[in-house]
Order: sequence, then structure tokens, then C-alpha cells
Amino acid sequence: MRKEGFILSVIVLFSLFAIQGIHAATSCNPKVSLVNQDPYPAVPGDQTKLVFQIDGVQNPECGNFQFQLIPKYPISLMPGQQTAYNFTGGIFQKDYQSFFLAPYNILVSPNALDGNNSIEVQYKYGNNAYWESQEFQLDVQDVRATFELYVKNYDPTTKTFTLEILNTAKSNSKAVTLEIPQQNNIKLEGSNVNVVGDLDSNDYTTADFQAVPMAGNITIKIIYTDLINERRTETSSINFNPAYFEGNSKKNGPSTSTIILYLVILGIIVYYFYSRHKKKKAMKAKLSRK
Repeated sequence: MRKEGFILSVIVLFSLFAIQGIHAATSCNPKVSLVNQDPYPAVPGDQTKLVFQIDGVQNPECGNFQFQLIPKYPISLMPGQQTAYNFTGGIFQKDYQSFFLAPYNILVSPNALDGNNSIEVQYKYGNNAYWESQEFQLDVQDVRATFELYVKNYDPTTKTFTLEILNTAKSNSKAVTLEIPQQNNIKLEGSNVNVVGDLDSNDYTTADFQAVPMAGNITIKIIYTDLINERRTETSSINFNPAYFEGNSKKNGPSTSTIILYLVILGIIVYYFYSRHKKKKAMKAKLSRK
């Protein structure tokens, strides 16, 4: 009889613990959402800030709550960024809000593809021994521009150094500016900055500088604003070969044919006045003999 009573007591206690566990599980109903992504869209190779909000944990029966972002492609955690957040169910923020915010500073892979990229979070709470996982979409777009830069022309007589710039990226660029830093291979005789303005994808324009370039590589900075209004700087190196522009100095002077023409005309004029002078002299000599 005692044995049966003991077994019955164990069954009752087990049932009570099970009911409490079920009650705790049903009364703790966490809901995770991604509430902020900055910048949006994220840029491959750049830093991005994510903020996750965890609701439904205001009940103390949630117990110890653990939350973590899984650092796998296409993201990694920035140095010093904690992987997991731990808090106790029922916690209230300073302003008495019943949710928990988990911010993360991440680095987006340079190889991340444009569009939605899956990222994963995991969490567990109370006496749960297993992790629950949830996926979110990180919006990625490569808004950085790529440029091709060339020496279009150089006129040594006016010292006009002309660059041509082409936007080879898929995205447009705003407030594009060319800057020639101080260096040995070029001597600026005016401003080292030229604002060329907005440059759409696959569009090009030119920029003039007053300068005396020398043979060799010249470094140019390209400064622009991307689609998320971030100011970026690219550095390009171009090669200047003065032999390509030697004809420009000749073009500014008279050609050989022009010089010959001038000489012929001058010869005719000289011969005309010489002949006239000779005739006058002969006429005077004839008159004097009479």
C-alpha cells in the first residue's frame, strides 16, 4: 500500500512539473524582429548596424533568455562586438518598455550578392536545452561606383591638361570631383580640384586643369556621393606620355606650307618693288643724259 502511494505521489509530482513547464512555455512567447538596418541597403565590404527587437519576454517565467547572431556568410562581427545577449525574462528598459534590443555592428562580405541575403539568429530561454533559430533578410546593394580615367589632351602652349572620366558602375554618382594631389610628375598652375558634377552609369565627361605634366604616372583622386548619400574617395593612377601630344604645339604655329606661301608672297612683293625701283632709276638716268 505504501509502495502504491509512493508511486502515485511521484506521478502527481511529475505531472505538476510537466504542467508548470507547459505553462511556462505557453506564457513565454518571444517574438524576434529586425527593426533597423543602417545603412539600407548594406554595401559589400562596408560596416552595417543591425538592431533586433525581442518582444514577449516580459513574463518572469521566461527565465534566462539567451540571444545571438550567427556570424557566417555574408556577415562577420566587427572587432569588439559581443556575439550573444543574456537577460532575465520580465526585464524592463529604463523607459519601462517590455522588450529587449540587441544591436550588432557587422561587416558585410565584399562578395555579398546584390539583393536579399539570409542571416540567422538563435535564442533559447527558461529550461530549454535547445536553440530556436530564425532567419532574416539583409538587403545588399553595391552602390559604389567604378571609374575609368584617361588623359584626353594636353596643350603645352596653354598648359591645359584635360582628363576624361567614365562611370563604369551600374549605379549613378553625384557631385563627382577630381583632385590632383601634390606630386613630382605634375606641376599645377591653378586649382588642383575640378567638380564635374553628377555622372550617370556609363556616362562620361571631361575636366581641365592648368598644369605642366611630366612623363610617368600621375595620381588622381575621384571623390563622389553614392546612392546612400555617403561620400567616397577612389584613387586612380594614369600614365602620361608627352609624345602623344607633341603635335599640339605644332598646330599652334604656322604650317610648313603656310610658311612657304608667305615666303612666295613676300618674294613677289620684294621683286615688284625692286623692279619698280629699277625702272624709276633707269628713267632718271635717261632723262639726265638729255
